[in-house]
Amino acid sequence: MKEITSASELEQLKNGDKPILIDFYADWCGPCQTMLPIVDELSDKYDGEVEIVKVNIDNQRELAREFGVPSIPSLFFIKKGEIKEHLVGLQPKGVLDSKLSAYAA
Repeated sequence: MKEITSASELEQLKNGDKPILIDFYADWCGPCQTMLPIVDELSDKYDGEVEIVKVNIDNQRELAREFGVPSIPSLFFIKKGEIKEHLVGLQPKGVLDSKLSAYAA
């Protein structure tokens, strides 16, 4: 899973053809660390179909502000440059898998 390190990097992805899942997290966040292996696994599963990326809110405060991240983990599903869905908090693998499957279709 790729880490986004700049707003321009994220903008390039948003302008691409693939749907995107953005995982806003922090190293000190327990639920974020619990969810990281799940998101990593799904990143491998949907490789080539969905861009799954992560953004560290401590390093990218401006991006977190731009997306209005209320708390973490915070997941944004983007398709055709638009935010389609936003989930907050620890999410079960099955929920993320089914949503990614729908966005990949």
